Amino acid sequence: MNGFFNILKGVFIGAGAIVPGVSSGVLCVIFGIYEKLLDSVLNFFKDIKNNIKFLFPIALGGVIGVLAFSNIMNYALYEFPIQTNSIFIGLIIGTIPSLVKEVNEKEQFELRNVIYLLIALGIGIITVILENTISIGTYSGEINNLYLIICGMIMSIGIIVPGVSSTIILMLLGVYSVYLQSIANINLPVLIPMGMGLVLGSIIVMKITKKLLEKYYAQTFYSIIGFTIGSIFVLVPQGMTALEIILSGLCIILGIYISHIPDAIRNIKNSKVLKSVRTIEKLKVHSKAQDSIDKQ
Repeated sequence: MNGFFNILKGVFIGAGAIVPGVSSGVLCVIFGIYEKLLDSVLNFFKDIKNNIKFLFPIALGGVIGVLAFSNIMNYALYEFPIQTNSIFIGLIIGTIPSLVKEVNEKEQFELRNVIYLLIALGIGIITVILENTISIGTYSGEINNLYLIICGMIMSIGIIVPGVSSTIILMLLGVYSVYLQSIANINLPVLIPMGMGLVLGSIIVMKITKKLLEKYYAQTFYSIIGFTIGSIFVLVPQGMTALEIILSGLCIILGIYISHIPDAIRNIKNSKVLKSVRTIEKLKVHSKAQDSIDKQ
């Protein structure tokens, strides 16, 4: 069951890598796998079996999300932009309290750490303004393999850092349309060098993020929260009617409710009732085994 949910998470994370305004890093934070993902990738060879068990479903889902599900996401954003964006806003809002609780459980709250949140929030808002004002340009020079590798490396910042959209990075580099066309047509001469750069860049950015979390956990995590909150502004629907505002509010509430489902599932798994049921099942198994021994 965990494998299935991880595939589903991977699908959304993969789709977030190419849908404008959606950050894969934010989705990792929303799903509660951001730190574990960093640990599993960077310490892959220390526990290969368990890391493969965790990473493979997410990677599989990511590929599915990029190649297939992203079209559904694009359709939803095009046909139902208010509902789709509002649900994402609700997911983010619903996740913030658990993120704050998580960081405060590990380190005592200090008011000065809020400064990092505000700085990250400001950066996030600036990227939103940029994404709304720049056009999807094309690179004026010849797109060679080295440039594609560099684009992939820079793109990794948007994949790893929550709230920083990889699409705006590709737009600024002038290769966003080329990237989308290459995915649609499975254009390997473009996808392979970009993929190489993405993998290399992701490892570098992950290592930097991991070091920051180890040495400056509270400051880094509050920055992540700031970037996450900043991503809300790119999702806010514009020019809504009164009815659409009500619809948006309902969808935000739905998103908040959905964001609490993972916590509810974890609480059920850890509940005393479930533990009692498992204990009874173990006793039944032990009893049957004892009966078999006695008969022999």
